[in-house]
Amino acid sequence: MATEKTLIVVKPDGFKRCLTGKILSRFEDKGFKIKDLKLFNFTQQKAEQFYSAHKAKSFFNELVSFISSGTVVACILEGNNAINTVRIMIGSTNSFEAAAGTIRGDFGLGLTDNVIHASDSSESFIKESQVIFS
Repeated sequence: MATEKTLIVVKPDGFKRCLTGKILSRFEDKGFKIKDLKLFNFTQQKAEQFYSAHKAKSFFNELVSFISSGTVVACILEGNNAINTVRIMIGSTNSFEAAAGTIRGDFGLGLTDNVIHASDSSESFIKESQVIFS
């Protein structure tokens, strides 16, 4: 298996509900290493850059508004097959459809307020991490 990096962002709802430690510990328990960690608030401009892949979609403004509504925690994780494994661990985007045992299934409350974002590809990881960490 290839070691790779991926990005997760504990969204404002997850941070407000004090779930950051529980969420990060799941990844550490799985064997992922935290390579970088940042607590911050998205500006509208940074949020638009971050979600630029969804710019033409009807829910773009809602995504931007929500991610910039409060404090988030961004984390670069490293481990075997990180991108796919993390996506499995977080579960379906819609929390109501996410399986029990996944982060969204256990902690998410809806479609937008689903407590976590994770990069879906190597290309997304590069783009998204540059928005946050540079």
